[in-house]
Amino acid sequence: MQLVIISGCSGAGKSQAASILEDSGFYCVDNLPPALIPQFVRLCLATQSQYEKVALVTDVRSGVTFDSLFAALAELDSMKQEYGILFMEAETSVIIKRYKENRRKHPLYEQNATLTDLVERERKILQPIRNRANWIINTSYLSLAKLRGQVLECVSGDSKDIAMMVSVISFGFKYGLPLDADLVFDVRFLPNPYYIEELRHKTGLDSDVRDFIFSYQQSKDYMKKLKDLLRMSLPYYADEGKTGLVIAVGCTGGKHRSVAIAKEVADYVTKLGYQTVSNHRDMGRH
Repeated sequence: MQLVIISGCSGAGKSQAASILEDSGFYCVDNLPPALIPQFVRLCLATQSQYEKVALVTDVRSGVTFDSLFAALAELDSMKQEYGILFMEAETSVIIKRYKENRRKHPLYEQNATLTDLVERERKILQPIRNRANWIINTSYLSLAKLRGQVLECVSGDSKDIAMMVSVISFGFKYGLPLDADLVFDVRFLPNPYYIEELRHKTGLDSDVRDFIFSYQQSKDYMKKLKDLLRMSLPYYADEGKTGLVIAVGCTGGKHRSVAIAKEVADYVTKLGYQTVSNHRDMGRH
């Protein structure tokens, strides 16, 4: 089981980090008392891989010191359970600005104490856990997209692997566009197997239909240009924080050309390292 413990300054982005990990498949728990962490981990392990990735958020709400957290980490060590600590921080001026914008109380709030004093006091309390952190992210001037990339890169070593799921859909224009499509490619200009009697009742997944389509130079040229476009553009979508991208490929009926091209696209996107799913929406229609 992969275990990530998120800690850091209030207002530095711990909740956003947890949301990012949750979107990428982690089971996240906010403010679990440190003393319960070993027991919670044992329960997760007992589910036989139901919880393969878990993230726990802990901060000063859990106590003024982190003695109980360090005791819990020592118990995890004795259990041979590996974990990583992700520490979120930001400049004091940035944290103060964020608190003024959302009008929340600081967790260490006390009467007659300035917000600056509270932030600096919390920073001193957090220093021991910061010293033990595997990763430290300063969120002061990060966009949400950049934050997402850094969080995923920290916990996975390669943010692309889990940053974006690519869905490739083939469809027929006569049945309407997929409503959730981000990119739509029209391949109705390619040679149509429908007019070949022995191919009409087959689909773009059949090798002889595919061979017919790609026997034409225009199909080969189009596929080459399309791959170039995807290789260039997909990383930009991932960098902008997109968790899912839908690529739709359409022909007239959604049975031959769109299916063959969509399969080529899905295979290529998979080779680029993205998680990919395929759906041939209209292939079975008559």
